[in-house]
Amino acid sequence: MESIVTDRPQNDGGHQTRSGFVALIGAPNAGKSTLLNHLVGAKVSIVSHKVQTTRALVRGIVIHKHAQIVFVDTPGIFKPRRRLDRAMVTSAWGGAHDADIIFFLVDAERGLVGDAENILKGLKDVTRAKVLLINKVDRVKPETLLELAAKANEEVTFEQTFMISALKGSGCNDVLDYLADTLPEGPWYYPEDQISDLPMRQLAAEITREKLYLRLHQELPYASHVETEKWEERKDGSVRIEQVIYVQRNSQKKIVLGKGGETIKNISQTARKELAAILEQPVHLFLFVKVRDNWGDDPERYREIGLDFPS
Repeated sequence: MESIVTDRPQNDGGHQTRSGFVALIGAPNAGKSTLLNHLVGAKVSIVSHKVQTTRALVRGIVIHKHAQIVFVDTPGIFKPRRRLDRAMVTSAWGGAHDADIIFFLVDAERGLVGDAENILKGLKDVTRAKVLLINKVDRVKPETLLELAAKANEEVTFEQTFMISALKGSGCNDVLDYLADTLPEGPWYYPEDQISDLPMRQLAAEITREKLYLRLHQELPYASHVETEKWEERKDGSVRIEQVIYVQRNSQKKIVLGKGGETIKNISQTARKELAAILEQPVHLFLFVKVRDNWGDDPERYREIGLDFPS
């Protein structure tokens, strides 16, 4: 995959190159993954209506003017109930503390309630530079947006506040301009044509998991997992990919398979189509469904996802 390069580095014109990490934090379904994909200009983080879709840190890389901006999409921060929840929330706050700048993304429709309110309180103790992004502004009256921005800035000192629509892209170029002028001076971290540090095998598994959630949003429990077990580049220029969808009970396996295998066939077709577009080569995708009891308590699965196993 090639990077979306909005402008070439200008250090030959008197501008020193800049680079840095920007953490995207927010409540589940605030639009972080949608924003990341729009800024990068390609699919690097999966999106679904199911909350907590993003499980581990996903980095998307943007070159804008003379700066290389590494966005870190973190899991939505919420009140954890399970071991997996705790690992995700710990990962999200860890990504925030390690970043040069923190972007706090707020859903304009929901406002500063519940998880968003708790995150705002948690940001008071974070010393990194913080920026407020109010998302989905096209769905809310201007006076409501101004009240929301004022309330947030009363609680936490934000360097800037941006009104954006991650889905439509409005306001996003202003965000990139700000970062290109604000990030620390220094060399770029990644090659110019790289848009993510996510291994392709893992991205392929994530894309299948996205299609799984989109197809079975209401029916399938959150604790399902996809692993890429085989990746074979073939002589005819195609790639053969074998993946396993892990569920926790036989009843869930039946749901994923569907009557006559129709559901898993649809998931495979939609995932294969997107993978072929990303890889720019024919894809032969084979999906298998297996039951693995309590995979959420297996340290090896956490390492596969990219999370630390919580005690």
